[in-house]
Order: sequence, then structure tokens, then C-alpha cells
Amino acid sequence: MHGEYKVPGGKLVVADLDVVDGRLQNVRLAGDFFLEPDEALEAIDAALTGIPADTHATDLANTVRAALPPGAMLLGFTPESVATAVRRAVGGASSWTDHDWQFVHTGPQAPQMHMALDEVLTREVASGRRGPTLRVWEWASPAVVIGSFQSLANEVDDTAAKEFGVEVVRRISGGGAMFVEPGNTITYSVYAPGSLVEGLSFTESYAFLDDWVLVALGDLGIKAWYQPINDITTDQGKIAGAAQKRLADGTVLHHVTMSYDIDAAKMLQVLRIGREKLKGKGLASAAKRVDPLRRQTGLPREQVIDSMVGTFRRQYGLSDSELTAQEIAQAENLVRTKFATDGWISRIP
Repeated sequence: MHGEYKVPGGKLVVADLDVVDGRLQNVRLAGDFFLEPDEALEAIDAALTGIPADTHATDLANTVRAALPPGAMLLGFTPESVATAVRRAVGGASSWTDHDWQFVHTGPQAPQMHMALDEVLTREVASGRRGPTLRVWEWASPAVVIGSFQSLANEVDDTAAKEFGVEVVRRISGGGAMFVEPGNTITYSVYAPGSLVEGLSFTESYAFLDDWVLVALGDLGIKAWYQPINDITTDQGKIAGAAQKRLADGTVLHHVTMSYDIDAAKMLQVLRIGREKLKGKGLASAAKRVDPLRRQTGLPREQVIDSMVGTFRRQYGLSDSELTAQEIAQAENLVRTKFATDGWISRIP
């Protein structure tokens, strides 16, 4: 069995092992990490060999920690990341490069259609009719997207939303509200089989699925890092927020909205909670913009997207794809029967 885990901002940890009579055997740890002294690697392998294959990740990490010689130095990885690699091996986890990734980037879609497409494409990947997919969104109109479990009245100033022509929609994932305008954000979704995040905790899966973005931002000259549980940030503040939805079979929808150049004054009028969150950032009384990607890269939005997609393509492979007629029809039906209905939008008033 083979399991890999790329530590966010760190190194790759690989575990190869057998399971015999319910116990780990022939455990071999490898990777591009740094470890001193050399014999610490053999000590870790020996400590893990023979323990029950269903050992919890916390106990695996404690086993690794206890096996380390006094003064051992681990650089680029931790006992917890070793435990994750082992759990992924036992669970038959796949890696990014095990899949033939498809890329979808269509013209602007209405906010409700984007919500529907996320549900449809996640289910299409689950059914095997579509391969794992990266989709970049284009917005046809301004919107506030609230999380599946948020209160509509608590999050959105309905009067201000109507005044500015901002449509309110509810997505299928949890998390907080986001304010978007065409051309002012970069939004993307990753639709992947559960095997890709096998053995990862919920928090680990966020960091794992966002790691390529940190590389992509680095390629653009931005030093960014993952901020638990679901943010990407720099020393100049938050750049992006992520959310996830898991189907019963484990198929995962992971989507992210990144700030390119947002009208903060308008956002503060439309989002109720946003007013309180941003008061301490000097934005509540000034018509400023939240523009980390535009300001930090100095590049047009389209060029930022092309660079990011290029990073994904270089790391994992990516084939251009299109939405099928069936997928579009399913999404349009979901808009009518779910995402455009008051029962869904106001399900938590």
C-alpha cells in the first residue's frame, strides 16, 4: 500500500507498507523532508511496524514521536504528517497525479446557475460520468453567496442588496457569506473523488486541496499561506476563503473565492456581518477596495487566472473540457426547482 501527503508549505511524506492480519508490516517512510540523525528514519519504520492497521492518526503520531532519538530534528514534516501518510496508505488514497484532470472555464453564468453547476458537477464526478475537474467561474452579475447554514436576515441587508442590484443566493457548502462582482473576484471549484482526501481530517483536507494555490501565488510573486480552517492569507491580509461539501460516497466539492478588486464600501452596505468584521481594518468609513491580488501582482485578472491554471496544469496535468448539454440541462432544472426558490434561499430566514 502506498500513501502520500504533501505538508502545506512543507515537504512530501510517503508511506509504503503492507497490512498482514490487521497489522502494519514492512513500513517504509520516504520523502523530500530533512531528518537528523539518519537512524531516526529506521526507528520510525520499526515503531510503526506491527501496530494495528486501524490505529487512530493521533496514536500513530504519538508512536512516531516516542520513537524519535533524543534531539532528533524534523524539518518540513511532523509526526502528524507521517501519521496522515500512513492512514492514506491504509485507506487506498489517490494522489493528484493519479487522475486525469479536466478544466472547465465557460463564459459568464448567473449566480443561481453557478450554485446549480457545483451540485451537478460534483454528482457527475461521483457517478464517474465526468473525471475530476477544475472549474473557473465567471460571474454574469453581482451577488452575495451565503453559506448553507447561514441566516439570510443576519447576513444580508436586503434593502441595500436591492438598491445595488445584488442577487442573493445560497450555496450547498457551509462557511460564510461572500460578496462578488463581475471581474472583481477569482472563483474556482475542484470536484474530486473521495480517494483524493482519504485519510485526511477535514482541516487537513482544506490545506491539502489549497496547496497548489499557494504554489500558484508564489509563481506570481505572492508569499501566501494557509490559515486554518479555510483561509488563504499573506502578511497584507486575507486573500481567499474556501468551503467544502462532501457527498455520501466521499466525493468532495472544494470551492474558493479570491479577492481581486472588491468595492469594500458597497460590500459593507450589503453584508451585515461584514461591517463588524472590517471595522478594525479601517474600511468601515472609507470607500476603499479589497484588492490584494490586483495590488500585489499588478496584473490583469485574466493573466492571474491564466498563471494559476498554468501552475495546476504543470503540477497535475489538465485537459480542456466543456460543460455537456446534459450537465447544463440538469443545472437549469436545479435552478428552477431548488436554487431560485424561496424555500432554499430563505431556508434559514
